[in-house]
Amino acid sequence: MGTVLAASVDWDIPPAAKVGVTFGAAVLVGLTTWATTESRARRPALTDSGSLAPDQWPPVPEHFTGRTESLAGLRAVFAERRRSSDLSPPLVVSLYGRGGVGKSALMTRFGQEVADWYPDGRLYADLRGGVDAPVRPDEVLMGFLRALDVRLTTDPGGLDELRKLWLTWTKGRKILIGLDNAHDAAQVKPLIPAEQGCAVLVTSRSPLFLDGTHDTRLGVFSEAHGVELLARLAGGARIVEDLESAKEVVRMCDYLPLAINISGGRLATREQWTMREMAGRLADTRRRLDQLEVAPTVDKSVRASVQLSYDDCTGMQRRLLRLLSSLNAPDVPGWVAGELLDISGLDGSDQLEALIDAQLAECSGTDQTGTMRYRLHDLVRVFAAELADQDEAERRRAAVERVLYGYRRRAEDAAQNRWPQDWSRGGRRSSADGQVRAGDWLNAERLSLLAMIHQAEQLRLWELTWGLARAFCSLCHSLRAYWADWVVVAELGCEAAAKTGDRRALAIALLDSASVHGGLGLRERALEESERALEIFTELGESWWAARCTRTIGMTLFSDGHLDRAQDYLIGAITAFKGEDDLWWMARTQRNLAEMRMAERRPEEARELLEDALEIFKRHGNRYSEAQTLRVYGEVLAAQARGEYQAGDHRLAANLFTRAGFSLDRASEMFRQRGELWEEARCLRAAGEVGDPDNGLRELDYVRRADNILVRLGDSWGVARNAVSAGRALARLGRIKESERELRRAVEAFEDLEDRWWMARSLRYLGEAHLDAGGGTAAVKPLEQAREIYRSLGNDAGLRRTLELLQRAGPSSSAAS
Repeated sequence: MGTVLAASVDWDIPPAAKVGVTFGAAVLVGLTTWATTESRARRPALTDSGSLAPDQWPPVPEHFTGRTESLAGLRAVFAERRRSSDLSPPLVVSLYGRGGVGKSALMTRFGQEVADWYPDGRLYADLRGGVDAPVRPDEVLMGFLRALDVRLTTDPGGLDELRKLWLTWTKGRKILIGLDNAHDAAQVKPLIPAEQGCAVLVTSRSPLFLDGTHDTRLGVFSEAHGVELLARLAGGARIVEDLESAKEVVRMCDYLPLAINISGGRLATREQWTMREMAGRLADTRRRLDQLEVAPTVDKSVRASVQLSYDDCTGMQRRLLRLLSSLNAPDVPGWVAGELLDISGLDGSDQLEALIDAQLAECSGTDQTGTMRYRLHDLVRVFAAELADQDEAERRRAAVERVLYGYRRRAEDAAQNRWPQDWSRGGRRSSADGQVRAGDWLNAERLSLLAMIHQAEQLRLWELTWGLARAFCSLCHSLRAYWADWVVVAELGCEAAAKTGDRRALAIALLDSASVHGGLGLRERALEESERALEIFTELGESWWAARCTRTIGMTLFSDGHLDRAQDYLIGAITAFKGEDDLWWMARTQRNLAEMRMAERRPEEARELLEDALEIFKRHGNRYSEAQTLRVYGEVLAAQARGEYQAGDHRLAANLFTRAGFSLDRASEMFRQRGELWEEARCLRAAGEVGDPDNGLRELDYVRRADNILVRLGDSWGVARNAVSAGRALARLGRIKESERELRRAVEAFEDLEDRWWMARSLRYLGEAHLDAGGGTAAVKPLEQAREIYRSLGNDAGLRRTLELLQRAGPSSSAAS
């Protein structure tokens, strides 16, 4: 059944209701416990000879919790076999999973449920497969035969003779046989009867690969079931009083029933401990396994339980487990095991699979690149870390370094496939498919790559830290994604490059950092970093890199509203790239200059620059850059269309609006096909800013679609910029109150981002919206605020346009200006 207490895990309950919920939870937990553990009085079954049927089945654990789906699956398998009339072998169901996951509890629970289906008895044996001396099959058979009243001679013979007796005495009977803690298939096969009416339930840590069995892997608890079990043991009131700490306890127990049982038992015997106290004790990974031990036995100690599986591994597998615990990554692909062991990637993957069979590791799924990923169970990681000293420190460090260098090679390869022009003059050729695969690689490896960067830093491997950071920044820049991670890694790259003493590396790191800070609206810092990088590259004679810094400075000044100064840098960069014979960067910078010309209301010049850039990108097959330029080209056409419409030439305006829409649709589709979400959002936003008076609702829809993408990407500046577009689209529809709300949201966001130029633009657009709606008085205040910001920035173009609007607002406001 769905658990009542677990269902409340996600509830927000007011304090006044806690008493009632606590009482209800306690009652329901009690009832559920009774329902699942109460030993019903079963009249002992009689065999055909009149003797009592043997019943060796162990009792269900008192606090059995959850496993609804697993029980339902077992019921379905057993019910299907009962309905079958075919001459089939006995039903054999294997339950396997890591130590402490609750396999034995599930077996005993289900065995009680189906007891009446097996009137000739229930036999049970603990095969002790996890210890040095597991029970031999002949010993089990002798015990089973005696339970069936078979009188054995002093010397019943070997295993073959005992199996013949076993087959004879089970013929025609319906017996349920439980084989707990099996080690391997060889231990189990002789114990399987031939009688169709019998059934065998087997538990083991590893899959047994028995022919014709129904194999079921039992996983750990969900959070809800873990909290429910904790409530049964420690009391429902404690859970309700501090649900978050209870969830934390369950998480640090790795959702493992054995660990949760031990934690709950400790709480039950220590009434003075709060749930927070228990969580605090588990938080120290050095003492966690000590807290999860009542006695040094497999059923009362997580450490002892894991030790059994560890002891069953080969020396190489044990070493791999210890080395994996040295990595901070949440999961890794198979090649990592090969690097840790200094063997081939294929052989390393095989060793990882062996750890999965031993239930010490698990496959965490297949990532976007189709690669299998692996992780250690959390408590297994803690256990393995305790044994790290068994490996020499130098060998352990060398193994970790091999993994870090492996990640650097793969990250640089992905980054150069994704954006080759970021790595060298002209860049290597890269296909669209290669660029998409590179993006998929970052999406799959981001968390692990971040962990590797920080681990390289912790090991003070500065050159390696810088190299990993450089590749990560390049990938994030090309995707315009993972901004929060990007800014942290960029700053770490600068620190690492400085520690290496390599001035070229430092200048590259500064340029990477300027890119992310500029994108986040931190333009003063971006300008400082790019100017410092330019100084270093100039001193080193690195003219290509110096040209890139010049362009970045120009774009930073442009974004900050300093158009005159920005123009000089952008034109200088175009000249420098032409001298370097780097047509890609020359064309890209021409596109940037075209954007600035459009901001200056010089669309004809912008259009000429864009057409030149488009021709270069098409000639060289740069489809990504072509799509970016088509977007800007659509924006220029839209600006020309608005100008013609205001001038009264509606026919020419309609033609230009149509061409603008076509250009933007084409660019958006090109990005959509490649999965470039950020660029698609920019195209949608541009489509929402066209300003076609016959297309207002559709333009608003474009803006809202862009907002959804930017929010998902975590682009805070992009979301603020999109709010400007939404406000203007709403104003064109006459929805002035909604427009004001969006534009004021943009002003606040840009203020938080310290982007004063866009603050001024947002205020100017707000004043313009009020003016267009006939609200001259309401327009004055935001326009005056915009005027003061433009003055402080020295932005003459923005100031002129604001003054024109103030004149429209009324003579008093224009006189004050």
